Amino acid sequence: MSVVINGTTGITQPDVTGAFQVPQGTTAQRPAGQNGMIRYNTTESDYEVYNGTEWVPLTQGAYSYSVEYLVIAGGGGGGSASSLGAGGGAGGLLYGTTNLTPSTAYTITVGAGGTVSSGNRGGNGGDSSLGALAIAIGGGGGGGGSNGNGADGGSGGGMYSGTYGAGTTGQGFRGGSAVPDAGGGGGGAGAIGGDASTIGSNRTNGGPGGVGSGSYSTWASATSTGSSGYYAGGGGGCGRNDGGSGSGGAGGTGGGGTGFLYPGTPGSAGVANTGGGGGGGISTSVYAGGSGIVIIRYSGAQRGTGGTIVTTGGYTYHTFTSSGTFTA
Repeated sequence: MSVVINGTTGITQPDVTGAFQVPQGTTAQRPAGQNGMIRYNTTESDYEVYNGTEWVPLTQGAYSYSVEYLVIAGGGGGGSASSLGAGGGAGGLLYGTTNLTPSTAYTITVGAGGTVSSGNRGGNGGDSSLGALAIAIGGGGGGGGSNGNGADGGSGGGMYSGTYGAGTTGQGFRGGSAVPDAGGGGGGAGAIGGDASTIGSNRTNGGPGGVGSGSYSTWASATSTGSSGYYAGGGGGCGRNDGGSGSGGAGGTGGGGTGFLYPGTPGSAGVANTGGGGGGGISTSVYAGGSGIVIIRYSGAQRGTGGTIVTTGGYTYHTFTSSGTFTA
């Protein structure tokens, strides 16, 4: 074959099997480029060419890089009734890895917490997403009033009457069951919602919310988010203590709100940006679910933009507590 060097045809040799050694090195070792230079970039594991202005991949497009994501939807609202409502389910929790393309913008949606819908059943939380790559389903509202079924969702809402809500496979668990005058707990990302119980005449315990996930405590610590290192706990159901002891349902670890203890001890809403479900209430005492959150992280120094950015422990984190755009 003919070898051309600086525009001049050089020696000719017969075709042979083998390989031509291309210069190689890391991104940091790139030489001062001249138009047409080719090298193998060991940092990116790809060939690159100098186009007269900068080093770019030899193949069309830009180097993609791997990221991890944690996408948590808004928690479901707690149910409310003239009797006692059930806890809302936690927002769905999704973890995964994917490759993103530099300079590409990805729409980030952070779901709101559910409030109250018709029939006093809690409203479902809003979905959260990383573009079309990962969509976490909002938590199911807790049952209440004329709509006593817990709603299906990322995690299911607790039951006031009828049935508990189902969770979404891979995102969360179902809600808990009710007894007369006490609602079940909402499901969490780590466990099903607890069942309500009767402890005496006019005395009941609301079902505790299902525990959230503590698998991402490193993420929670690095980004100063979560609730005691957990995300996506279910809301507790409302209980009754006329004439004796009882309790409102405990909120699930991970941001789930506590249920009302009737009479006199208010419950609480799900914690913002945890995906926690709202506690079950009574009459006008209504407790919303907590809003969701989206976190993206990757190894090494900052490469993308968007959200609140922190680099620690060998990773860069981008935290979105409201909807926005991540540009890789």
